[in-house]
Amino acid sequence: MEYRADKISLFKGVDRVAVLLYIALVVVGLIAIFSASWVEGSENFFSFSHNYVKQAVWIVISLVAGVVMLLLDASLWHKIAYYLYGAAILLLLVTYLFGTEVNGAKAWFKFGPIQLQTMEFAKIAIALACARLMSEYNFSIHSAKDLMKVALLLFVPLGITVLQNDTGSGLVLCSFLFMLYREGLNKWLCIPIIFIAGLFILSFIFSPTALLVTLILVFTVSEGLSDGRWRACVVYLAALFMASILLYLVVNIFTESSFSYFNSLLIATILSLIVVCVYAYRARLRTLFVMVALFVASVAILPTSNAVFSKLRPHQQKRIEVFLGIEEDLNLTYNVRQSKIAIGSGGWFGKGYLEGSQIRYGLVPERHTDFIFCSVGEEFGFIGTTFVLLLIAAFILRLMRMGDNQRETFGRVYCYAVASILLFHTLINVGMTIGIVPVMGIPLPLISYGGSSLLSFTVMIFIAFSLDAQTRSELPTNRSL
Repeated sequence: MEYRADKISLFKGVDRVAVLLYIALVVVGLIAIFSASWVEGSENFFSFSHNYVKQAVWIVISLVAGVVMLLLDASLWHKIAYYLYGAAILLLLVTYLFGTEVNGAKAWFKFGPIQLQTMEFAKIAIALACARLMSEYNFSIHSAKDLMKVALLLFVPLGITVLQNDTGSGLVLCSFLFMLYREGLNKWLCIPIIFIAGLFILSFIFSPTALLVTLILVFTVSEGLSDGRWRACVVYLAALFMASILLYLVVNIFTESSFSYFNSLLIATILSLIVVCVYAYRARLRTLFVMVALFVASVAILPTSNAVFSKLRPHQQKRIEVFLGIEEDLNLTYNVRQSKIAIGSGGWFGKGYLEGSQIRYGLVPERHTDFIFCSVGEEFGFIGTTFVLLLIAAFILRLMRMGDNQRETFGRVYCYAVASILLFHTLINVGMTIGIVPVMGIPLPLISYGGSSLLSFTVMIFIAFSLDAQTRSELPTNRSL
């Protein structure tokens, strides 16, 4: 380990506003966990059996780890990024083979009373590895080859988490799309990528033909918006659909086989892609090649979605079907219904601290972990939840500001990756509690109960603090705003 020789003060150059925001969020979390965990009449207030006592211990451990991150030379992370990534992949594989299963996910290591979710720490290594890759001298965000390297870097751990049956944690890696957009990824490429991510859910609602038509329209319109070749896009769409209809009619009129329009459109599309690739090669249109690759990947997902769905556990299948309205199951929607009742009953100013009936009487399951936001909503109302969300938003914006201030690509990419992960966690967790996204078991950053979550977020955040502090220390004038 390397230490800073020029370090006069531990907090030299550290963004004090960001540190205060971090402390505020951790304190809010401890207050909410105390409310969700405290049992009136309990004999020993400081018993380690209480969740709030355990969380307080993890806060101390996390702060010590944060201080260690500040003591280390910030340049160390660039040097060991790939080694940490390799270690993280190995750790995920070992967890899959020998880990402890918790709530159906084999994603934990258990050491006596301590349980650690390995993916929480793997996110740090993945963020550092992405920052290292994208800071290479010859890296270009507009290069299809380089984008494939980033995609591979993300899909390997994502695939392992799917095998672990911890898909919710793996989906957090989708947040890196925000960071890629900040680094210059064509915004019209982001739309198809997001659409691919939604195909898994859409495939349960719409027919294959409707999905294929939608895919063709989405990718063609995105290409038109990207390069401005609207005339060529309109001609392509007209020719494609006319050819598919003609093929459908010819086959069904002159043969006795039942040939579906989906097959006709699929064949016409595949043949048209050959022409498109030749055109892209002759015109040297790299973006068009990327569009074609994404489209092919999207079409490949369509027939595999049912196979993937069948591999999910029954309760996960039910959650997706209930969320989409395909089936109704009052038992599976119980958590969300109670969560919405708790948040709604808080009104504008809440019922008061330790006065929330839904929380106090245990009507909201997982009220100290995944549904911790309910405690804030019921006891502090709309004003309290707004305050917490503003704190999180201010903290994320501060991390983005750190990224913008970085002199090197490595620090900028890492800071934005951390901000993206925090944003994704917040959107999904809050969305779960109000019923607009499926329940995935993703904690609210720095607030939900959980030692491995708090420790990993703290280490991740304080590495960003360290990178920012080094940049500030190197500036002619060092002012903390």
